[in-house]
Amino acid sequence: MSDAYEVVWPRSSQAVELQDLADRPDSLDGRTVAFLWDYMFRGDEIFPIIAEELKARFPTVEIIDFDQFGTTHGDGEAELVAALPQLLRDRGVDAVVSGMAC
Repeated sequence: MSDAYEVVWPRSSQAVELQDLADRPDSLDGRTVAFLWDYMFRGDEIFPIIAEELKARFPTVEIIDFDQFGTTHGDGEAELVAALPQLLRDRGVDAVVSGMAC
């Protein structure tokens, strides 16, 4: 007699249709990169390292630090996320690095 086990797949069903990725710039030289952070895990340590490495590789990249936007988590999150497209356009942002605690 063999035992039977019910198996559950840990991955959920697909909830969002796949979309094509946005075009990527060939280089970040002369571009503006914004850092976004949820203020939850070591972004204050990690983002300066990322900025240093980006500037070493792309000397004319401009960085807008996370503290210029506020937290992407918690109170005010919905308002910030709703305003983000216009904030990024207003600042001429070409690319975003978003850090989360998960």
